[in-house]
Amino acid sequence: MNAPSLSSAPPKRHRNLAQGVVAHLTESIRDGSLEAGDKLPTESEIMRLLGVSRTVVREAISHMQAGGLVETRHGIGTFVLEPSRASNHGIDPTTVLNVRDLVAILELRISLETEAAALAATRRSDEQLVQLRSALDDFQACARSGEETVHSDLQFHLLIAQSSGNRYFHDILHHLGANIIPRNRVNSARLAKDDPAVYMERVINEHEDIYNAISRKDPESARAAMRTHLSNSRERLRRAQELIEGAAR
Repeated sequence: MNAPSLSSAPPKRHRNLAQGVVAHLTESIRDGSLEAGDKLPTESEIMRLLGVSRTVVREAISHMQAGGLVETRHGIGTFVLEPSRASNHGIDPTTVLNVRDLVAILELRISLETEAAALAATRRSDEQLVQLRSALDDFQACARSGEETVHSDLQFHLLIAQSSGNRYFHDILHHLGANIIPRNRVNSARLAKDDPAVYMERVINEHEDIYNAISRKDPESARAAMRTHLSNSRERLRRAQELIEGAAR
């Protein structure tokens, strides 16, 4: 495995900073500076080299995960994937563009993740439970301090899928990347006129319910807690969709 190398040249101008970071990292992969199996520089190193914030770096990594270019191993780092490992499930993450698409993705997630949570409750290892707790603690800390929560939220759900013992649950969610987190696309809480602090505490509690059920190896409760969490997200998005479509008339 080669030591990762990343040029400090600033990203070319793009519509947003995250796209510039994606382009820069992708070019490093294409020109061989980063090869399959290489570990990407840390978030802090990318921030320093490219002059962007941690939020921008995390958004860029999420987009690269969705494109099948890299995978993040919780607590270890993010690694470049072999080109042949770029999965193709017939869903292009870049086409998830509006609230209606997000509702459709949530309907898919309800069918997938409720069963993944139930399986995780029966199959998870002690090490995986520790990783889940770490991801959830990170999510809660970010939520309560007002920082970006998409990355830690995504990791929590990916770890549950991984803990199911069925790699296809993880592969599908990993392919969709940050698109599985509605907040990455639209502020449904604001559109639905929910108090942001109350909304985030509710989401935190929903995650805790899922974790607790998996922790005590209770598959039925894990299934129910995941369904409640994702159904609540879907209803918030539906309300947001109704408001958006009503304003457009």
